[in-house]
Amino acid sequence: MGMLNLAVTFWICLVLVAYNYVGYPLVIFLLSVLSQAKSDLLFLFHRGGRRCTPPAQYVPKVAVLMSVHNEEAVIQAKVKNTFEAAYPPDRLAFLIGLDAPSDSTADLVGQMDFDRLRVTHFKDRRGKLAVLTSLAEQTSAEILVITDANTRLEPYCIGNLVRHFADPKVGAVSGEESRMPSPGSDPAAEALYWRYESALKLLENRLDCTLAGNGSVLAVRRSLFRPQKQSIVEDLQIPLEIRLSGYRVIYDPEAVAFEEIAPTLSAQFARRVRIGAGDYQTLFANLPCLNPLRGMLAFCFFSHKVLRWLAPLLLLVAFGSSALLAGHRNFAILLAAQGAFYLSACLGYLLKKRGKPARLFSLPLHFCSMNLAMLLGLLRYVTGQQRLTWSSTPRQAWHEAPSRGKESGTTSSVTGVPRQADKTDPPSEQAFQST
Repeated sequence: MGMLNLAVTFWICLVLVAYNYVGYPLVIFLLSVLSQAKSDLLFLFHRGGRRCTPPAQYVPKVAVLMSVHNEEAVIQAKVKNTFEAAYPPDRLAFLIGLDAPSDSTADLVGQMDFDRLRVTHFKDRRGKLAVLTSLAEQTSAEILVITDANTRLEPYCIGNLVRHFADPKVGAVSGEESRMPSPGSDPAAEALYWRYESALKLLENRLDCTLAGNGSVLAVRRSLFRPQKQSIVEDLQIPLEIRLSGYRVIYDPEAVAFEEIAPTLSAQFARRVRIGAGDYQTLFANLPCLNPLRGMLAFCFFSHKVLRWLAPLLLLVAFGSSALLAGHRNFAILLAAQGAFYLSACLGYLLKKRGKPARLFSLPLHFCSMNLAMLLGLLRYVTGQQRLTWSSTPRQAWHEAPSRGKESGTTSSVTGVPRQADKTDPPSEQAFQST
């Protein structure tokens, strides 16, 4: 490959990564400002209601669905938390699917005495989406709320999710998952990245381009819950299918749920690898979403999701191109800058391995571990190693539920032990599981 081609390749890769992380947020921010200005002008001229207020009598029947494997540490607290919701008790049911647990989860659930709790036992592992599909067939509730065992729902979370379904055009609503630190975690970079993603979701929602949700706090109209494809990342696949069928998908930051950041880098890394494999699975199963005729939907899907999933490959190609061009001063400087960034990530990893906070190196460590996990996720997808079932990260018992307004940077009351390396994890991932 000629020098010119290498240089062009380097800059294309670098620009695409920069556009994904910086350029795209600026573009949709400007578009959302223009959209808001248009809304304001229409209001000034027509003096119509700025918000569609749902009718006060709209209180549909809701079924909370949850697939559970080994969740003995949190299952009883989760059941209590769900029934503490500020939603009419006679309109709320909780359906739990036990996906062949091997611990005491089933026994602990059996001790719970709630009239509106229904538990289904599955003798063989089926995977989260398959279990949820089976549970959905057991209820006539109009709205399904999907959640996870380690997620604490704020009292008004369910009501805030459900209110949007008064509009028959709404097919799914995703809430806000607030990330909280757990003992042993280094939340700075994780919390910053999560807020960054939440800001993107808010801007996309203003442009009516929401395509994904948070799997721990996701509401779906039951009549539309007909998963066409089995997926590891159901919180992307389900909203995507609903949106492509012509219904709106909404992100509501006032429907708040709390979930703790995994206490170790190894636990976070294993989770990201699995999600990465699921992301590629969803991408190749939904290529029609990239059809330019879909307008802003295709634009947001490509700019936010696809480029994020391709970033590891783009970074590798950029590094390789600059290495081949290192004989030229400018590219030697660029190569050194990349090397320094990746070296700082390695230093952050060494600090974490020794039980010390990464501090200034937390951001490059988070960025590099995220992209490395995505790359390994791609390998898992290509080689067919990722299954629809997996072992969840060991949970930490709940001591008390967080109150409204508690930020992800505050001290958590939850204690527990870090995740140990899973014997089924590939060696390439076990390297991260000593921290």
